[in-house]
Amino acid sequence: MGFAGFGERLVDFYDGLEADNSKPYWTDHRAVYEEQVRAPMAALLAELEPEFGPGKIFRPYRDVRFSPDKTPYKTHCGATVGGYYVQAGADGIMIAGGYYHMAGDQISRYRVAVDEQRRGEDLRRRLDAIGAAGLTRAGDLLATRPRGVDPGHPRLELLRHRSLYAWHRCPGEELMLSPKLVDEVAGTWRTITPLIDWLTDHVGPTEQPRR
Repeated sequence: MGFAGFGERLVDFYDGLEADNSKPYWTDHRAVYEEQVRAPMAALLAELEPEFGPGKIFRPYRDVRFSPDKTPYKTHCGATVGGYYVQAGADGIMIAGGYYHMAGDQISRYRVAVDEQRRGEDLRRRLDAIGAAGLTRAGDLLATRPRGVDPGHPRLELLRHRSLYAWHRCPGEELMLSPKLVDEVAGTWRTITPLIDWLTDHVGPTEQPRR
């Protein structure tokens, strides 16, 4: 079946999970998650697959091994299609795309490309167009500048990035519960595509082994 919107109980489910992030709550409400959250997310990805490719829904469990926050469950449902991302939660929908994390070898290739006039200015123009469309540029930034970079470099701000993505939030329930969300996600992803294309061409996947 096609995407008809997320379930009406999604907000209550995640509001409750934020108040009681425990295994008993999760167990008692597991059916709500499966029917009102996960199944609609799978349907949304299926609608988007012909244009963007197959997607993956992230597990609802948090990785708490290295985090001081030991709450076991995520308070949103996220999914990815390559460099694209969509997330549903009590605060509405977030749509994003780019490289949320870059390994060391990716950062090195990114800085080489940004430092070069032609490729660096190409990225700036693409980001300017994405910003003009109403999306927000974000990413992890160095506090100062990369070692050896001239403080007067014309693209110093871009060189400070250790990750780079653009995002847009659709607050409230109206769009989240509507089949119109498919068009909103697709349109936003199309806007972000020039950034993803640049990162794919000039950075690419990490070649470092997984830890």
